[in-house]
Amino acid sequence: MDVHSRQLRYFVAVAEDLSFTRAAQRLHVAQQGLSAQIKQLEQALDLVLFTRTTRSVELTAAGEALLEGVRSALTTLGLAVEQARVAQRRESDRLVLGFLEGAALTLTEPILAAFRERHPGVTVDMRQFTYEDPAAGLADGAVDVAFVRLPFRADGIRVEPLFTEPVVALVPAGHPLTELPEVRVRDLLDEPLLGADNTDPVWNAFWELHDHRDGRPAPVVSRSKSLLEELHKVAAGVGIVLTVASARWMPFPRVRLLPIADAPINEVTVAWHTEHETPLVRSFVDIAREVRATRPELVELLERPDFADRTLPAHL
Repeated sequence: MDVHSRQLRYFVAVAEDLSFTRAAQRLHVAQQGLSAQIKQLEQALDLVLFTRTTRSVELTAAGEALLEGVRSALTTLGLAVEQARVAQRRESDRLVLGFLEGAALTLTEPILAAFRERHPGVTVDMRQFTYEDPAAGLADGAVDVAFVRLPFRADGIRVEPLFTEPVVALVPAGHPLTELPEVRVRDLLDEPLLGADNTDPVWNAFWELHDHRDGRPAPVVSRSKSLLEELHKVAAGVGIVLTVASARWMPFPRVRLLPIADAPINEVTVAWHTEHETPLVRSFVDIAREVRATRPELVELLERPDFADRTLPAHL
């Protein structure tokens, strides 16, 4: 049956007033339109709800039986709508931020501090993602905005660049490559490689150096979900891993970091999905852009790292 809540509200008004004239006045509608709506309701339900004479309107037995249930249903509907509105208001006071390991590194804290200062009533809910989801929850709407590394499949996702980092290699202590004065990409192509545990061909092509292999497959011997998992495997001699220069801050023994002279550059961005863009999302992106522009010393440290010590320290 095709019954509208408007028709049910009209029915309750007529039942309470027992007058189409008074009910129409209370509802601020034309009496003729009210009568038509009640008639449509009776036809949809296949019920006679009122007996009408030139002098009076009375509920039928069917109308009396329906009235209590309709009142309850309308009350329930009204409460549900109000709860939904409260939930929406609460949601507007919450921003879900996705990120991969490292987030935006040393820019993370000043970006969040500036956002909290501008939006003191907004809760920032941070959610970390693994290599399984390089888009950090943006693709399926699990987050509102995210710190992500390019490249990855980005249908419908927009990005604001924050900084870049050179790609480096992590190898086991004592690996022959550590004896070279410098390492180039060609020196790494035949090394057993640790790949990311995901199905994103764009992400994997970058980190597995597909552009340098002349169509040959990368010798991936194991796949991992996180940098920490990769570090354990590197230390155990399973293979080498390509990552970014900020890995030098990870406290881990028996692993050496090798700068790559002709390394590709990895870009860190703040990103959002165009279908989920809100004023809070736009404000977060604007603030991230402002912080990046006003903290050039932090950006410089990230983009031009010091590789004086290639050993990842056991303790920071």
